[in-house]
Amino acid sequence: MRQSRLHRSRWIVAVFSIICVISMLLVACAQPAATTPVAKPIKIGGTLPLTGIYADTGKLINEGYKHWVEVTNASGGLLGRQVELTIYDDASDVKNAVTLLEKLITVDKVDLLAGGYPGTAAAAQMPVAEQYKKVYISMGGHMASFTKGYTYSFGGPPLMGQWWYEGIYKWLGTMPADQRPKNAAIFSMNNPIGASTLEGAVDRYKALGIDVIINEKYDLPLASADSIVAKAKAANAELFISGGLLPDGVLTVKACKTQNYNPKLYLQGIGSIIPAWVAQLGADGNYICSGTPMSYRLPYPGIDELNKWYAAKNPPAVNAPDYLLFGYCWMQVLQKGVEGTQSLDDTKIRDWLKNNEINVIGGKFTFDSKGLPPPIELTTQVIDQKVELIWPPEVRTHEPVYPKPDWGK
Repeated sequence: MRQSRLHRSRWIVAVFSIICVISMLLVACAQPAATTPVAKPIKIGGTLPLTGIYADTGKLINEGYKHWVEVTNASGGLLGRQVELTIYDDASDVKNAVTLLEKLITVDKVDLLAGGYPGTAAAAQMPVAEQYKKVYISMGGHMASFTKGYTYSFGGPPLMGQWWYEGIYKWLGTMPADQRPKNAAIFSMNNPIGASTLEGAVDRYKALGIDVIINEKYDLPLASADSIVAKAKAANAELFISGGLLPDGVLTVKACKTQNYNPKLYLQGIGSIIPAWVAQLGADGNYICSGTPMSYRLPYPGIDELNKWYAAKNPPAVNAPDYLLFGYCWMQVLQKGVEGTQSLDDTKIRDWLKNNEINVIGGKFTFDSKGLPPPIELTTQVIDQKVELIWPPEVRTHEPVYPKPDWGK
């Protein structure tokens, strides 16, 4: 009898224990699951001219920056963290560019910097980046800015004025001497950008047997190009260099057509490689040559995908503008440094970039001690209202059209 009661008591205790365990499990399951802390986003900041004289190209660079952020975040982020981008409008003013960059570093406490534009702004921002030991990847401020001993600045690739017509010089050098232009008229905007694109130009043309008979500067904004064109036409200059931006370049082309001045070779500074050139000039913008460190026609991985993305977003466009590619490529270079070091430490990123080859939409290259890749000599020509590569031969997408056809042909 006692054994039966004891057995029954043990059985009741066992059942009760099981019920308690089940109850605890049910309660645990009903509790919300513990959440894994979300990593803070990586903050990247910079300034660009979204208004003002340089806005046409500044907006395209900004679009390249933003698209890189979209692609990166959709692919899991940078170091597994989402990226937040802050770009302030410096309104094409160098002082604003410097003040706002310092604000991003000291007040906004960004983790990484995005490079500025144009060269005047980049040249002013590079010493700020050096002061705060922040990696700064941009077009740079032409060659002078890379000879000041800055160690945190990189041109990835640079928009190097001194290299702008390098391909032109080499292409002309392959022509028989009697087929080259006999003389040249140079008209350049009076600022560091214009000066850099024509640094050493007189000597380079002289070595090719081309006599520079006019070499003048003009201030921006240019109200009229009529007098410039009249001088070149009166001198019968066979090579015409219009070393300016989009607005003054468009004025100059229109003046050339109006005055029926048609040089054998027509070079444009900055402007002819962006969509606005064809949009404003149509067929009149054809056969104008220029330089570039970046092109949607380059045969490098990632270019086709960017062209398709941009065309789908901006019909009837068929390719990504070159300045958009600049912005995207600069961010790619920064990404390579971050992923190569698995760190946001700018000094580690700097050292990694100085000692490793990178592969981006601008090609494969290494940086020298000044933060520069090897010289770039890409030459463009607008043909059938498309920007084609005509030099060097290994990346050529169209044979050069020379001499320039008459207006309307």
